[in-house]
Amino acid sequence: MTIWIIWGTALLAYGVFRLWYDNMSGPLKPAEIEAFLAHVAGRFQGTGNSAEVMRAFLEADDGREFVMLNLVKAQMEQVEDPKTGQMVQGFDLLKRYSKRFMPTLFRTGGHPGMVGRKVGGYIDAWNTEADPDWTIFGLMRYRSRRDMIKLVMDPLFTEGHPDKLLGTLATFSFPTQRVVSFYVSPRVTVALVLALLAALAHIIFLTVAS
Repeated sequence: MTIWIIWGTALLAYGVFRLWYDNMSGPLKPAEIEAFLAHVAGRFQGTGNSAEVMRAFLEADDGREFVMLNLVKAQMEQVEDPKTGQMVQGFDLLKRYSKRFMPTLFRTGGHPGMVGRKVGGYIDAWNTEADPDWTIFGLMRYRSRRDMIKLVMDPLFTEGHPDKLLGTLATFSFPTQRVVSFYVSPRVTVALVLALLAALAHIIFLTVAS
C-alpha cells in the first residue's frame, strides 16, 4: 500500500504541474481579442508597435505555447527614479522591472528559457540595420497567447512598465515556436525529478521494511 501511495503521489504531483504548465483553454476567442486590443489601444501610439501586427498574431492563435525572443539595449546612463526622484542607472530600473515581471509570468505558466548578455558585435549580418549595441537577450516561454494578454493587462505589470521604458533605449521582440531543440523540456525534467524522488522513497521504504 505504501508503495502505491509513493508512486500515486508522484503521479498526482505531475498532474498538478501539467495543469499549471499546459494551456487547457484552447485558442483565444474573438471577444477576448477585441477586449484586449481596446484595453491597450493607447500603447500603440507614438511607438514602433503595430495594432495590426498584434491582432494578426492573436487571431492566428493555435492554443499552443510560444517563446518570445527579446533583444534589449539597456540604458546605462543615469535617469530619475519615478518612485524616489533620485538619479539611478537606467539598467537598475530595468532589473527592477524584471523582478516584478518574472513572478507574474511564472504565475501564468511562463518562465525564462534563456537570458544572456551580449559579448560582441554582429558576426554575420546583411540587409539589416546597424547593431544598436544590444545589451541582453531573453527567450521567454508563454503558456499561451491568452496568458500573454492577461499578463499585459495585469495591474502589477502596468505599474512596473515605466521602469521598463526608462531602463530601455531600444528593444524588439517577436514570437517564435520551437522547431528543433536540444534542451530538455520542463515537462520531461519535472517527470524525471518526481520519478527519481519516488524511486528513492521506494528504496528507503523497502530498506526500512526489511
